[in-house]
Amino acid sequence: MGKRIFSAEFKTRLVLQLLSEEEEVGTLASKHEINPNQLRTWKTQFLANAAKAFDDPKVAKEAAEREREGEKKQAAMLKTIGQLTLERDFLMAEAHARNKGKGVLLR
Repeated sequence: MGKRIFSAEFKTRLVLQLLSEEEEVGTLASKHEINPNQLRTWKTQFLANAAKAFDDPKVAKEAAEREREGEKKQAAMLKTIGQLTLERDFLMAEAHARNKGKGVLLR
């Protein structure tokens, strides 16, 4: 038997039943042949994201865009750091090679 996929509507209906205390987790889980831990996970996710139902879509879109921009800037900085590290290591190796045997201590 393959992995079952549940719709968002189905999950919401079950979580609302849990929240209204119509049925206990174990009863509801056995009735729908679902692991009780899965129901608890859905409930936790539902409650964690409940405030998003009242979010302004424009504000959410702007926040997502700011997050993407931040990720792009971070990626660019990491790329620059990597490039500078390679250049420093190359230059340090060159300096060591040139000063070998001259008693010069390089970091």
